[in-house]
Amino acid sequence: MTETLFLLVPVMGVIGLFYTFIKFNWVSKQDAGNDHMKTISTYIAEGAMAFLKAEWKILGYFVVIVALLLGVMASSNPHSHWAIALAFVIGAVCSATAGYIGMKVATKANVRTAQAARTSLSKALKVSFTGGSVMGLGVAGLAVLGLSGLFLILKQLFAADAPVNSEEMFRTIEILTGFSLGAESIALFARVGGGIYTKAADVGADLVGKVEAGIPEDDPRNPATIADNVGDNVGDVAGMGADLFGSYVATVLATIVLGQEVTAPGGGILTGAFGDMAPILLPMLIAGIGVIFSIIGTLFVKVSDAAGINTSNVQKALNMGNWGSIILTAIASFILVKYILPDQMELRGFEFTSNGVLGAIFTGLAVGTLMSIITEYYTAMGKRPVMSIIRQSATGHATNVIGGLAVGMESTLLPILVLAGGIYGSYAFAGLYGVAIAAAGMMATTAMQLAIDAFGPIADNAGGIAEMSELPKDVREKTDVLDAVGNTTAATGKGFAIASAALTALALFAAFVGVAGISGIDIYHADVLASLFVGGMIPFIFSSLAIRAVGQAAMAMVEEVRRQFRTIPGIMEGTGKPEYEKCVAISTSASIKKMMLPGAIAIISPLIIGFLLGPEALGGFLAGATVSGVLMGMFQNNAGGAWDNAKKSFEKGVEINGETYYKKSEPHKASVTGDTVGDPFKDTSGPSMNILIKLMSIVSLVIAPTLAQIYHTKDTASVQKHKTEITATVIKK
Repeated sequence: MTETLFLLVPVMGVIGLFYTFIKFNWVSKQDAGNDHMKTISTYIAEGAMAFLKAEWKILGYFVVIVALLLGVMASSNPHSHWAIALAFVIGAVCSATAGYIGMKVATKANVRTAQAARTSLSKALKVSFTGGSVMGLGVAGLAVLGLSGLFLILKQLFAADAPVNSEEMFRTIEILTGFSLGAESIALFARVGGGIYTKAADVGADLVGKVEAGIPEDDPRNPATIADNVGDNVGDVAGMGADLFGSYVATVLATIVLGQEVTAPGGGILTGAFGDMAPILLPMLIAGIGVIFSIIGTLFVKVSDAAGINTSNVQKALNMGNWGSIILTAIASFILVKYILPDQMELRGFEFTSNGVLGAIFTGLAVGTLMSIITEYYTAMGKRPVMSIIRQSATGHATNVIGGLAVGMESTLLPILVLAGGIYGSYAFAGLYGVAIAAAGMMATTAMQLAIDAFGPIADNAGGIAEMSELPKDVREKTDVLDAVGNTTAATGKGFAIASAALTALALFAAFVGVAGISGIDIYHADVLASLFVGGMIPFIFSSLAIRAVGQAAMAMVEEVRRQFRTIPGIMEGTGKPEYEKCVAISTSASIKKMMLPGAIAIISPLIIGFLLGPEALGGFLAGATVSGVLMGMFQNNAGGAWDNAKKSFEKGVEINGETYYKKSEPHKASVTGDTVGDPFKDTSGPSMNILIKLMSIVSLVIAPTLAQIYHTKDTASVQKHKTEITATVIKK
């Protein structure tokens, strides 16, 4: 029975990929519009593919080098195996594939959404959301199939009949950490590189096109507009796909690592039909059923044209799908826990029950839901935070920026309290296993969360294509409604991701402590306290490098756009053709060069701390980085999202002190400045924080057996030396 359920998990992943294939074909068959629209869409698709090819070329060298180092390190450790290098390569390839699936469908769905908007809002929503669901189910299906399939293969090779607490099973799970390391490594580079690309183009298009030339962002006369639309795909779609693929895998892995340590009270063997494999099997099954219920949830996303063209109707339709998948997953989790887990369990001295595990899962679902609601409040149009930024736009650019910073800082209060309550509650229910399974429960509906998130960039691109193709005004009105909702869902998606990252990082942290063979982290030790501060600094220097990269690339983009406006005859009259490819080349080159240093910091810093100062100091380092990274991620994501929707509010007019202001007014120009400042916050640095803290935790988990071997040997030698000295002293006396 246990083997049958293990085999059922990859089958559910295959179902998700089959659904992806069906919906991808459906999107491809939709009308792509006139020749002009197809030409623009081709420019965007070719630019996105050119970036991915350039990125993959660099990352190919990285993957080979790291795989070789992992193989050498593992070969010298009896607790590991060189196969971890192969697992790393497989994880990296799957992560890159997840991003490619999203990018491919997005570049097909954008022009078809624009064409569908010529018919109705409901049709446009169907096309854009179906494109998003292809990405969501593709990522989740690939993650479930890749992780569970690799686990079954490794288990058969290394621990076919071994008990769960055996050295063979430990080695199997240690090899599996390589898969997660590969996924998160590619995710970080994809997110940072894509974020630099998209924001360099966006800032250039905004500052020169909107502010200086006074033309719309997506005006075909704007040389940066194609690069901007390409950026939506490589950053918000391909980057986000790789990001949540890594999150999904890391969450399940952390629960598996801790599940291996779960025993019956008193250290005995677990009772029940599934024995000691039950805590390992549960997170995989939850991930699998999450794929199935996310498919069902997509069926709930519908909007009626009779209800009117407005953001609230679209948001309600998306919420229906989201809530449907969450509720169904919660019900199925209840059945699974009661069927699989025994009544009584213990992990590291903490006794808990199957009901406690259920409580932890529901806590995780509640935390994810509350985080999305709070993030929506701080970033949605018409809410108090965004309205406060709008009002401060009336007094200039500086007050707009001040208002956005204040909103971003304030927005960390409630999410942190929710997160802290979730950690405390899930631990109270089921100890450290409860914290991990809470994260797994939260991530179960990743496919739906990602579908909702990815539809936004597709709608944004559709609006750009409608503008550049000079489609009727009502088409742009429909795509703007979808885009405005997409801005909010993108912010809530990032809030969801950072919350899941915090729980996952804590679970990985707990797994690291166990594997590294340390009993705790004592901050009274000078090296631990020093490492705690160093860890807290890492998200700041990482953010600095990412934001500076956007600024430097944007400067080059601004100069290029200005040059074209000066030197190309008839460009403003519409008779001269902008050189779009030169702007695409600037973003591509800058993003590839500038993504390397931030990525290197995330991977190398845990290695330096761990091997120089030991596992306990590395634990302090991870604690500091996790707390600092979560706060930085929330602050930057929410500030950027609020600035963006404050700017978009002027498109339909906003009332400030009794006077209504529209686009091109002075308050609107101030809001453009705020949005430009917020762009690298919400699309480059902020969303990278959740990958950063998980990647450093996974790197630490991968090297934990080696650290345990080195420092346990040192400690043993030190104790032996001390005993010898005492013996010699006694004999002498």
